[in-house]
Amino acid sequence: MQFLCKEYQDGNPRVRSLVTETRIHLVPSLNPDGYELAREAVRGRRGGTARRDGGTQPPASPRCPQGSELGNWALGHWTEEGYDLFENFPDLASALWAAEERRLVPHKFPNHHIPIPEHYLAEDATVAVETRAIMAWMDKNPFVLGANLQGGEKLVSYPFDTARPVSETPAAAPRAPDDYEDGNPELQETPDHAIFRWLAISYASAHLTMTETFRGGCHTQDVTDAMGIVQGAKWHRRAGSMNDFSYLHTNCLELSIYLGCDKFPHESELQQEWENNKESLLTFMEQVHRGIKGLVTDQQGEPIANATIVVGGINHNVKTAAGGDYWRILNPGEYRVSARAEGYNPSVKTCSVFYDIGATQCNFVLSRSNWKRIREIMAMNGNRPIRRVVPGRPMTPRERLRLRMRL
Repeated sequence: MQFLCKEYQDGNPRVRSLVTETRIHLVPSLNPDGYELAREAVRGRRGGTARRDGGTQPPASPRCPQGSELGNWALGHWTEEGYDLFENFPDLASALWAAEERRLVPHKFPNHHIPIPEHYLAEDATVAVETRAIMAWMDKNPFVLGANLQGGEKLVSYPFDTARPVSETPAAAPRAPDDYEDGNPELQETPDHAIFRWLAISYASAHLTMTETFRGGCHTQDVTDAMGIVQGAKWHRRAGSMNDFSYLHTNCLELSIYLGCDKFPHESELQQEWENNKESLLTFMEQVHRGIKGLVTDQQGEPIANATIVVGGINHNVKTAAGGDYWRILNPGEYRVSARAEGYNPSVKTCSVFYDIGATQCNFVLSRSNWKRIREIMAMNGNRPIRRVVPGRPMTPRERLRLRMRL
């Protein structure tokens, strides 16, 4: 925050462009009470005066600095009420896969913007106040790209975090194993798998040390295949993660970024930690301007909210915001894109995404359809097919009565 403000005031063109063209939201701490518990535990074990070069501390491994070894820092996973925020969001992925098994997607069960289960919103539901606040925040703002910053490891994790049970894996869609999935059938890729990998690599490759995995991970062997990125379900499976929830309930692509092995680095190390991550943070935020964006309006120029944007070949849609505007992060390429809305005829066009930063403008103008009137007439007829009147054949009294009622 200090860097963005200072560089903006000093006229840094890159920062000025980022701040001017991007709505940036920053949350300093998602779980402040859990952080305090972990901080006190670490401080108690350090005795308040211990130093990295002191002789009273155990030796640190090259990949695991001593800050991670001191105290029960895992306390920070839980809130004061005992909720683990890492697994406290609705498990929408399992609901989606169950609907796919029953062949309900997408005509009866959506592949995007999956609603939150009613039981989860009940007052007596086992949901942390922080979780409720974040979900309300996501519903209020049309976020496009997000990252939750964590510690204790040095890698970028992307969805899905939930592993699909083998019994639910569709037999009709076998997939050849590749080098980073190890042929594990429980690892379910998101429809935006390639885009998530691009976003993860954009952070890891710009980090000064994240891809230096030749010495292994922070606590175990390297799980990123020397790339600094990993699918969450391959590394640390969990249901109800914020990443999965954000992807399936909103337009936002959310990743988890583990900044370093030490959850509580010493003050003398903070400057280097900042230098390690500074370029990565800027590069990652700039990725929000990659893909397509635009407006969906009617023929009178009025914006259409909640219109659905469908990208051919990617079985995951996004919706327009209240002002009819939308954003869709995509890898470079040519895409067949359509806009659809209730009461309007769909519109289709080809949109190209280039390697340079800067989303391609792709606007849609929808014309009103007569399906609404057709449904009204169908409802008057008891939702039965309307019998066609054959010219030259006299109508029966029943047909004449039905025609009069429709008219």
